[in-house]
Order: sequence, then structure tokens, then C-alpha cells
Amino acid sequence: MGNESKVTGQVDTGSGKASATAGGEFIHFDRSKNPSKGGAGPLTPIGDWTPPACWYAPKWTAESAARTRLGGSVDFSPNHDELTAKANREKYLDGKYGNFNVKKQGKGYWWGAYKSDHSDDAGISDCTKSPFWVDSGDQPPADVPDAVSPEILAQLAYAEVRIPQGKASMAPSDGNQVVNLPTWVWLNSADFHPVSVTASLGALNIQATTTATPVSMHIDAGTADAQVYPASGDCPIHNGRIGTERTAGEKGDPPCGVEYLRSTANSGPYRFKATITWDISWVGTGHPDPTKLPAGSYGTPQDVTVKEVQSVVR
Repeated sequence: MGNESKVTGQVDTGSGKASATAGGEFIHFDRSKNPSKGGAGPLTPIGDWTPPACWYAPKWTAESAARTRLGGSVDFSPNHDELTAKANREKYLDGKYGNFNVKKQGKGYWWGAYKSDHSDDAGISDCTKSPFWVDSGDQPPADVPDAVSPEILAQLAYAEVRIPQGKASMAPSDGNQVVNLPTWVWLNSADFHPVSVTASLGALNIQATTTATPVSMHIDAGTADAQVYPASGDCPIHNGRIGTERTAGEKGDPPCGVEYLRSTANSGPYRFKATITWDISWVGTGHPDPTKLPAGSYGTPQDVTVKEVQSVVR
């Protein structure tokens, strides 16, 4: 799996190729704990929270900044804006940071804005601060609230977590559902287990691991002509399993399931959906204890065909 970060900042690496880097290194994502099979998808955060749209992090060494003029991100042409060009020349070429601080090569980084390709345009436009220098071991300026940190890495890792797209198991199995016959529903614990992604930034020697753990399942029968169990449709996790597998001869109402009241003969298959809620937490550099992030959800619709069985009483 690829480990490079999902960012749009482009920097000349000296090889003639552009790469989204942070101080000569990628923000690496270790996605090896994500599902290895196809058919996985990203979490949808519950509520109005979203991972960062943009953030600031090391982006150029002193030498690469001088060579590329900060990737062309700073305007030195008076033809565009004479006052801005003058201020930029004084800051990056003639003043305190004469020639992009090349005298401090290896002793710090020029920081710049990165933009996530998971975010909307409104959020991406929030990071407008021009590139700034930070000495190795120093903290970025206090007026940079979105400076990269273990917490921001954890939030970026959240966007890289992928959830298995496995279907809920049903008994009777699909195609054998019968009107007014309760169907038991459960999840295969081999498919639905904690998954995690680790994000790391070698330039600052920081990292964070974000872990998603399944905690409950909500059943949507796909039609109003159905009864779900329990009545809320919310099935909690119990002993590592969501729902209970139906055994041969099992009778009574399922602890987690659905009972269809009308066949699909005229309507076509019902779009049954089991949506899983995942608790999210992270640990990282300087943060050994798990810290909560907003929970996320993920569900995969599946077609269910329900038959109507006619009986004759003699």
C-alpha cells in the first residue's frame, strides 16, 4: 500500500520531479491495519466535525527554499503587487533571513500550508499564512493554530482509516426470508474488528495512531413494512460480537434482527442496511493515553428478497 500523504503542496526535490513533502520527508501513513481485501470505505464522522482541511508543517529546507524560491509560492514580481513584492524580498532575501536562511541549512525548516484532498474548498482556503522559518527544536509561532502536531496527525489518520464493506449475516439467508418470519442478523467478528492507521512526520519526529473500534449496529430494514429487533434498531456489541448467530432450531424473536411484513414480489428487493458505529481514539507522541475523536459510521446496503408462503389448512 502507498504511504505518502494526501496533500497537494508541491516542492522541487532537486530531481526535477515534484513531490508533496515536509522538510524532505513525506507525512507517512501506515495503512497496513486497514482491510487487505477490496470493498472498504472511509468513515463518516458523526456530527459536524471533519478532519483538518489544511495545516502548517515543515515544507522546505533552507537550501530547497533558496533553490525553488519556496516552490514559487512567494511573489517577488512587482508587476503583480509592488508592495507585497517589496515586503517579500525584505523578508526572504534581504533581511533577517537573507537568501532564505541558507546559513541555517540543517538547523530548521521553512513551514508552509498543506491542503487535504479529503476536504471541501471552504476549509482548504483557511490556511493563508505565508511561509515562515522555525528553528529545529522550537515551537511554531503562537499565531499558527493549525501547526502540525500529534493531534493533527491523528485527525489526518482518521481520514485514512478504511472500514470493511462486509455484509451482515442473516438467517434465514437472503432469498429465504419469508413474510412474518423473524430474520436473525449479526456481524462476522473476523470482518468487523478494530482497525488503525498511523501517521508520522520524520522531520519533527512525531507520530499518532488512530484506532476505530466497532461498538454497535443500526438496522434499517429498507421498508416501513417491517419490524426490527430491538425496536430501536440499535444492536450493541456483546462479547466481541454484534448480533447473535442463529443456531439450528432456535425459536423466538432475535436479539438483533428484522421481520418483514410484506413480500418483495411487486416492489423488488428491499435495500436492507446495517450501519456500524465505530468509536475513534488516538495515541501518539507525548500522548500515551487514548484520547477520543468523534465517532464515525459506515454501512453497506444489501438487497433482500422476501417471499410469501401460502399454506392450506385441511
